[in-house]
Amino acid sequence: MEWFNEINANYQWVISLFVLVFITLVVNFIWKRYYASIQKKLKLTENLWDDALWEALHKPMGYLIWVVGISYAVEISQAPKVDQEILDVLKNSRAIAVISIMAWFLYRFILLAEANILSSNKTREEEVDKTTVNAVGKLLRASVVITTVLIIMQTMGYSISGLLAFGGIGGLAVGFAAKDLLSNFFGGLMIYLDRPFKIGDWIKSPDRKIEGTVEHIGWRQTRIRTFDKRPLYVPNSIFTSITVENPSRMLNRRIYETIGIRYDDAHLMGVIVEKVKSMLKDHPEIDQSATMIVNFNEFAASSLNFFVYTFTRTTDWIKFHEIKQDVMLKIIDIVSEEGAEMAFPTQTLHIQSAEAESEFVNN
Repeated sequence: MEWFNEINANYQWVISLFVLVFITLVVNFIWKRYYASIQKKLKLTENLWDDALWEALHKPMGYLIWVVGISYAVEISQAPKVDQEILDVLKNSRAIAVISIMAWFLYRFILLAEANILSSNKTREEEVDKTTVNAVGKLLRASVVITTVLIIMQTMGYSISGLLAFGGIGGLAVGFAAKDLLSNFFGGLMIYLDRPFKIGDWIKSPDRKIEGTVEHIGWRQTRIRTFDKRPLYVPNSIFTSITVENPSRMLNRRIYETIGIRYDDAHLMGVIVEKVKSMLKDHPEIDQSATMIVNFNEFAASSLNFFVYTFTRTTDWIKFHEIKQDVMLKIIDIVSEEGAEMAFPTQTLHIQSAEAESEFVNN
């Protein structure tokens, strides 16, 4: 029995290490089985947050089990030749690893929750603003990263108060050196706060040659897809000094056309104008609450002109042109039904007869 006790005393750390590693394996196995069964049930619910939370917990929890299990196995086993300094390093490393894993979990949760909210827009009655969701997600992820770095530095023995004091002094130098970067950052912040446009909007600037659909709003620059499908990268600071139009927020689209008929059809102008106005009032795609004007307004060189000024209900670019085409074709039909004709530029030449010319010369 003495030899057994001697072996047990000398190799007790091996037994403890084996037991803790075995327990870690069992806990990890139970976690994987438990995770899979719960995930199937959560997929059946309509709540977006529990799906994001459980998915974000998957990998970090697995790493956390192994980090805690192995580190405590080494620490509790009290293996020979393991001095106190190594154990202190092990404790600090475990603390840093646990903090990093928790930060990883929070970062994944924010990222997955953002993706779930945006993907649910198709089924929501009230659509969520994609730009706002992206902005809040970026701020939360940045907060997690910065907080994690500060906590890890405190754990490693660095003074955060000294770091913050140094950051206040160094911030001035960095501000002067990176003023363009900072101006773009605050320009992006103003876009998120003022919301002159959001992702998916069609914008254009009369000050610059900027026109297209907003695809991405970053902290430094905004990506716009032009109508010829080229990506246009605009620094955010530009938007603080230019005028930006947002046609995507139009209430209506305007039809403003001038139509000319011949001078020979002047007696039909009043009837044509009234019939065109009646046609617009009966048109289902014309907004009757908006301004509507149909009036004879010009004696042109080769025509008598009246103009049509009205607004469609839709703001969709393609549908607008279909409606406009339908209105123009109906105007052509009205002019034709009244026996009139559309005017085009003409010239009339008066040629004198030979007798009149001879009389003019003799006189």
